[in-house]
Amino acid sequence: MSFCLELHLQQSEDYEILISNAGFKEAKTVIENHAPKILYVKPGAKVLGARIIGIPPIPIGIDEAQSKITLPYTKPCHGTAVVELPVEKEEIDKVKAISVNPLKK
Repeated sequence: MSFCLELHLQQSEDYEILISNAGFKEAKTVIENHAPKILYVKPGAKVLGARIIGIPPIPIGIDEAQSKITLPYTKPCHGTAVVELPVEKEEIDKVKAISVNPLKK
C-alpha cells in the first residue's frame, strides 16, 4: 500500500511541522539545515503521494537512522510548510530513485 501524505497529516499526530506559512526559499533553508542528508527532486515529483512544488531543485531531507523524511508541503491558500514524518524504508528508497543528484551533506 502506498503512503498518502495528505491522509497521514489528517489522521495522525505522528509528524512535526518545522515551519509553516513560509516561502519556498525559507522552506529550502530549513530542510537543508535540519536534515542529516539531502536529496533534491524536480518540481512536480511525487513524494509520499503528493506532488512537490517549489523552486528547483527542491530539497528532501533524509534521516535514515530514524527513518524520517523532511519535505516542503504546499497547500493552496495556506502556504508552504516543512514537515518531518516517519516513513518506511521503501519510501526513502522511492525518493532516492527520483532524486536528481546523489546524497549530500
